[in-house]
Amino acid sequence: MSSSKSIPLTLFFFFSVFLQAANAAGPLYHFCFNPENYTANSPFGANLNTLFNLLSVQVPPSGFGVVSTGQNYNKVNGLALCRGDVSTTECKTCVVDASKELRNRCPYNKGAIIWYDNCLLKYSDTYFFGQIDNQNKFYMWNVKEVENPKAFNPKVKELLSSLSYKASTTTKFYATGNLELGTQEKLYGLAQCTRDLSSNNCKKCLDGAINELPNCCTGKRGGRVVGGSCNVRFELYPIVGSNA
Repeated sequence: MSSSKSIPLTLFFFFSVFLQAANAAGPLYHFCFNPENYTANSPFGANLNTLFNLLSVQVPPSGFGVVSTGQNYNKVNGLALCRGDVSTTECKTCVVDASKELRNRCPYNKGAIIWYDNCLLKYSDTYFFGQIDNQNKFYMWNVKEVENPKAFNPKVKELLSSLSYKASTTTKFYATGNLELGTQEKLYGLAQCTRDLSSNNCKKCLDGAINELPNCCTGKRGGRVVGGSCNVRFELYPIVGSNA
């Protein structure tokens, strides 16, 4: 599913049974959100190529980076974020793949974003660092439902709310955790923000994402709200290795 441009506050929905291995390699979703285009061999295009190259070098060591290249009308701003548990090698691979995919999926567009399981990459001709992206957003959920949603849904909110606080108070803006549901079952969660945000805006973004879960994921065995500035996820299986 894709869109040639994003519409403010419009949410795009994506059905998934969360076959993680299948999702890991390919993009989850993308938006070409800027109505303006640049021309081939233009200064903007050259600056965008430079930005992609710089992100592929600067992001992997720490898992996050912001870059601006060019000046005035030809200036490009971009960031990339890797999931908090991925290795430097996996991070670099994802950022490089994301750059290639955005060139193919949003050719000559002045603003675009793409998400993978391991990373996200966004660029624009407008300055967006430090601002919560409420425009580019989508949902994913497991089509299977839990047996007792009335008891399950509050547990999801409890876990993710605790992870929202934890993520917003750590340097990586990333947190995972689990919650006992019974003697033989656990609920697993993940919360992460882009690190250009302030701690307060990170928590605001995550809490907003948690509050949107009823729009897609009530009573589901797994779900995600994924945006350009933060994402939350819950599952009934470990999401990452350290989540077990």
